[in-house]
Amino acid sequence: MSRRRDSVLREMGLAPLWKLRAPSAAAAPAGAEPPPAATVGAPAPVDRAAAIAAMAWDELRESVAACRACGLCRARKQAVLGVGDLHPDWLFVGEGPGAEEDAKGEPFVGQAGRLLDAMLAAIGLQRGREVYIANAVKCRPPDNRTPEPDEIAACRPYLARQIELLAPKLIVALGRPAAQTLLDREVKIAAERGKLLHYRGTPLVVTYHPAYLLRNLGDKARAWEDLCFARAAYQGSAKPSGAQVFPG
Repeated sequence: MSRRRDSVLREMGLAPLWKLRAPSAAAAPAGAEPPPAATVGAPAPVDRAAAIAAMAWDELRESVAACRACGLCRARKQAVLGVGDLHPDWLFVGEGPGAEEDAKGEPFVGQAGRLLDAMLAAIGLQRGREVYIANAVKCRPPDNRTPEPDEIAACRPYLARQIELLAPKLIVALGRPAAQTLLDREVKIAAERGKLLHYRGTPLVVTYHPAYLLRNLGDKARAWEDLCFARAAYQGSAKPSGAQVFPG
């Protein structure tokens, strides 16, 4: 039967067959499971992070749209990559899409988005002009909860590739999850405000997330200070300015 099988496989161009030699009794511990046989011609495992790191924009969009690397994909309407100038001076990174962002496929389009637009205008910026906006995770967490560490880890290669392609002059992390994703460590916004940090050599400033500011109006003045500090860092002189509350 074995000869007939080998003959058929040869006619199909699938021979010769190669098998691993069984390990000797001395080499394998007693009771150990035998190793699986190797399959000749099987493709090597794909390094997901390395594959993402080589993607151009079109490939990146398609990969994010089809991504199923974590559980957030199950409830999303669509993944939200980001929006804005693809050659920006400024990159703003938030936490993750909310309900409106999930529906429209664009980050920061709800009430928090309107406040972010006011924040941008306060320092002479405008969405889509020298500004790109992204999130730490690309799919909406259920009930707008904070993303879990494994969800952030699954999306980190996408954000890293975005930043490499965008090559911004300055990054502003909006809120703790974004700051922790970019800095890859525990972060307390109150402790990191007013510091010029770096992401892989790119200057980085942390401030509060607009959604947080909507619930904590008293911190708008501190956020304004952070934006003035970011503007000074962008201009090459990181000196905090006086407080002013932006509208909205």
